[in-house]
Amino acid sequence: MVEIVGVGFKKSGKTYFFDPGNETFRLGEMVIVETARGLEMGHILIENKMVTDDQLVAALKPVIRKATESDMAVYEENLAKRDPAMKVCAEKIAKHNLEMKLIDAEYMIDGSKLVFYFSADGRVDFRDLAKDLASHFKIRIELRQIGVRDEAKMLGGIGVCGRPLCCSKWLHDFQPVSIKMAKMQNLSLNPTKISGTCGRLMCCLNFENATYKELRKGMPNDNERVQTPDGLAKVIKVDYFNGLVVTRGIEKDKDTGEEIFSQELKSFPKDQIIRINKKKGKADDELDEAAVEELARLNQEW
Repeated sequence: MVEIVGVGFKKSGKTYFFDPGNETFRLGEMVIVETARGLEMGHILIENKMVTDDQLVAALKPVIRKATESDMAVYEENLAKRDPAMKVCAEKIAKHNLEMKLIDAEYMIDGSKLVFYFSADGRVDFRDLAKDLASHFKIRIELRQIGVRDEAKMLGGIGVCGRPLCCSKWLHDFQPVSIKMAKMQNLSLNPTKISGTCGRLMCCLNFENATYKELRKGMPNDNERVQTPDGLAKVIKVDYFNGLVVTRGIEKDKDTGEEIFSQELKSFPKDQIIRINKKKGKADDELDEAAVEELARLNQEW
């Protein structure tokens, strides 16, 4: 067992473990810690507690100290210098004619480094820009390229649901999201409808995926032929939440012998449905792979 404290930072929703040493920390206290980027100010999210060794992903770094009034003053000063630094960097980017979008700027608490965050469609040769910025600010410069999801996380915004973006409020890690999840939830397969502010598939598609996957077990697909208590039928739609399958009966025309569909819709519980077209070894949640590939292509274009 190892004693830790959990620390959070402004630029990330993650909680990182640090060694508290012999100190006791309270929730919300500001602390100075050493990270891979240098000294940073964070806030306590998890008070002193014991965890098992397998819960640690890396060697613990110590908490340097509790933030002092001097640290808070430096922090406020750094915030005040952010906008002017952004303006200078934007001018330098235009001067060097670089295809990059400036997102944010951040001074390290010890004044050792100034970090600029930017997004771009591809790789950017910013070596001349970095030299120009270092010459202007007389400080070590770091230019860090981030993805579109991280850009949305840093900038924030309002989603199509009318609420603040999950990634900027509480979502700690980005989980993989696929078109298959949207298909499973019977959502519109229109990239503009299922894409978030960042232009990628909405993270919330993953929130209820496990529930839909469980509800889908034993359910037929749309347009599938099934055997019902009233005979052969075609699946019109599936009500996952109520466990019902809406069908239209299949009959044969007395004159031509051709199959015709009944005009009456009938609903049956899924345990009364026999899937006659289900191939051996085919998973219940198998989807139209052609549709999946097409939506992936459209989403890439979008």
